Amino acid sequence: MFTGIVTALGTVRAIAPRADRSDMRITIAAPWPDMASISLGASIACSGCCLTAIEVGSDAFAADVSAETLARTTLGQWRPGTRVNLERSLRLGDELGGHLVSGHVDGIGEALEARPEHGSTRWRFRLPLSLARFVAVKGSIAVDGVSLTVNDVGADHFGVNIIPHTASLTRFGSLAPGDAVNLEIDMLARYVARLSEAQS
Repeated sequence: MFTGIVTALGTVRAIAPRADRSDMRITIAAPWPDMASISLGASIACSGCCLTAIEVGSDAFAADVSAETLARTTLGQWRPGTRVNLERSLRLGDELGGHLVSGHVDGIGEALEARPEHGSTRWRFRLPLSLARFVAVKGSIAVDGVSLTVNDVGADHFGVNIIPHTASLTRFGSLAPGDAVNLEIDMLARYVARLSEAQS
């Protein structure tokens, strides 16, 4: 589990095919000063996608990514140099600063526009219609692993505000309209919808 509070901005260092060349091993450079404390098998959210560290070095870690994950997330579009939002897994007793995020991507969204709004930037994203019913004003959503509050919704899009601090510490600082992003809907919204279906 994660909180959606990104703690580092990493960079894809290398991508190498595995097995039948469908799966990939991705090496990500990370600026954490305590890399030695990351155990093999640790879960790390990489732009919202939970990956397992199978190699850990002094300034980078590697994870194997299946063809399924590559096809259903933005990871299939990553190349050396791609910037990646990073968050290590939540431990009991840690502060829950965002909202509970599983690291299981529900779908791929598209950045539509960014416009200044007072001291922040209003970003608008298109999302798959199958996910639209789970997104509500003042609800939570994770965009590339960043916990955000939804500020407006439409039939196939939603808007969030990004403050300068968040932009400086995440991929939002270099995001552009047309870019693809990983989306994870709020866990609570998923279960409420499921209960509503069961009762109808």
